[in-house]
Amino acid sequence: MGFTKPYFPDVDPDTFLKKPLMERMRILAIDWAENGFGSPKMIHTIYIVKLVVLFAVAGITVATATSGLPAFWHVTEWWNQPIVYQKIIVWTVLLEAIGVAGSWGPLAGKVKPMTGGILFWARPGTIRLRPWKWVPFTNGNRRTWLDIGLYLALLVSLAIPLLSPGVHSDSLSKALPDNISGLINPALLVAPIALLVLNGLRDKTIFLAARGEQYLPVLVLFAVLPFVNMIIALKTVIVVVWTGAGFSKFGKHFANVIPPMVSNTPMAFKWIRRAHYRDFPRDLKPSGLANFMAHVNGTTVEIAAPLILFFSTNKWVTLAAVLLMVGFHLFIVSTFPLAVPLEWNVVFAYTTVFLFLGFPNWNGYAPWNMTPPWLALIIAAVLLFFPILGNLRPDKVSFLPSMRQYAGNWASAVWAFAPGSEQKLNSVTRSASNQIDQFVAAGYEPQWAEITLQKTIAWRSMHSQARGLFSLLLTHLPDIDSRTVREGEFVCNSLIGFNFGDGHLHNEELIRAVQREAEFEPGECVIAWVESEALGSGVQQYQLIDGALGVIERGTWKVADAVAEQPWLPNGPIPIDVTWSLSGTKRGAAKVQDQDHGHGALA
Repeated sequence: MGFTKPYFPDVDPDTFLKKPLMERMRILAIDWAENGFGSPKMIHTIYIVKLVVLFAVAGITVATATSGLPAFWHVTEWWNQPIVYQKIIVWTVLLEAIGVAGSWGPLAGKVKPMTGGILFWARPGTIRLRPWKWVPFTNGNRRTWLDIGLYLALLVSLAIPLLSPGVHSDSLSKALPDNISGLINPALLVAPIALLVLNGLRDKTIFLAARGEQYLPVLVLFAVLPFVNMIIALKTVIVVVWTGAGFSKFGKHFANVIPPMVSNTPMAFKWIRRAHYRDFPRDLKPSGLANFMAHVNGTTVEIAAPLILFFSTNKWVTLAAVLLMVGFHLFIVSTFPLAVPLEWNVVFAYTTVFLFLGFPNWNGYAPWNMTPPWLALIIAAVLLFFPILGNLRPDKVSFLPSMRQYAGNWASAVWAFAPGSEQKLNSVTRSASNQIDQFVAAGYEPQWAEITLQKTIAWRSMHSQARGLFSLLLTHLPDIDSRTVREGEFVCNSLIGFNFGDGHLHNEELIRAVQREAEFEPGECVIAWVESEALGSGVQQYQLIDGALGVIERGTWKVADAVAEQPWLPNGPIPIDVTWSLSGTKRGAAKVQDQDHGHGALA
């Protein structure tokens, strides 16, 4: 790929687009394995400039300038200042809430415009998704002026503590007598905490986009705990996030995440990319190297190193664990994952250094130094509640509070449009057009824009859940080869301004909200949607959803069957167990497959 020109697969576009769907997936999955998404390197450069200039330099400048500290280049003067860390967190929440941090730009499916977030959430009539129907005063699925007022108030409430000078803290002065910059005034954090909750009750999208599942507890700890307890509690937060994410990677899904992730790393040599597949290009299942990267460099490191950091009182052991976790997060940054959570990873790298080297256990900041001691247990229990519930009942909790960010065990979807019906999405009130139109507006030829978008579903096909999703389409849609098939994440971000790998943001609730304006006819828009695997269940529960009719089928497939297949399903659809169907299909009926890769009738 060039600096300004995207890389395109070596195919004739007209001939390629006439091929059967799964043959296209085979070609594009192999191409992804060697070349990744194929974005011009200019795009990656833009992300790095944004990360360095807008996030790091601007954030540190604001934090130091408003706290009476030297400029950002005097690193030794500010890196371990508590108020700088506090303001970096607030700065991150503000950028995430605006929509210019994670899930930004072309790698997240936002081409023109590159920003979702505020362009959607400050506009009346756009879709909002309430998290719970039982919460009073949250009825409806369209944004009102009340929602806009709450959202803009949240942004202002974050800017106020960010721009305000620190205040004296007796607990800080007792621990650090020479500190003169103070801490953020706890009273200034009450409004952003309350407004983040209120916004989240009206629209879960804004809460998740602001990474409220992690930063809300941090803001609460800033506001209510004395300094030493605050530092210990902050260590508990990051250790719970790390170990929760590490625990979620046990199972059959995660090894499938590593190969396409490495393949999308701009700096990786082709031989390194190929080495992550069992027998490139014939067998794209994870190789031994990929399994090692997943379960040794990934799962083991993400559990063991945090626990060492949490309990270690040895300086050299702590330093080694710090370097390991900083390297872990910088590796993720280097892969430019499709949700592009670069700022989040940099914050976690800085947090590692700040908490565990700036305030090490041997200086009185160990878990056993919290007073009273039982408070540490209460904080840990609160932080562990949603990860535990979310892994036992993934249908009840987003994968973000469940700490399954990179686990590969995700709720996911693919959307299949009858010819021409994708355009009906343009009737939905939003601040962006369909991705195909965005890529064309950015200068892509229409055929190459289509192939580029098909590369995103080929990326999905390389993950475990896609073998079931594509099996549903093949089994139920006789005309699948002529349909427009889209990755649910990309459709989602064009509709609500945000996507982060969470299929709960584009489930039947979003589809119902879309149908209100799109007015699909039955059969025009069919979505295969699947929930994450519940801990130890061995199956994933799916829904087949018709945009006009709602859910038309429910059932399960075995995860073991999914991970055993190639992305392009050369052996046909995997076995699917139908548990309910609108047409009355009996349990197990969908296990019957014909020889033409399982094409059947729409249930």
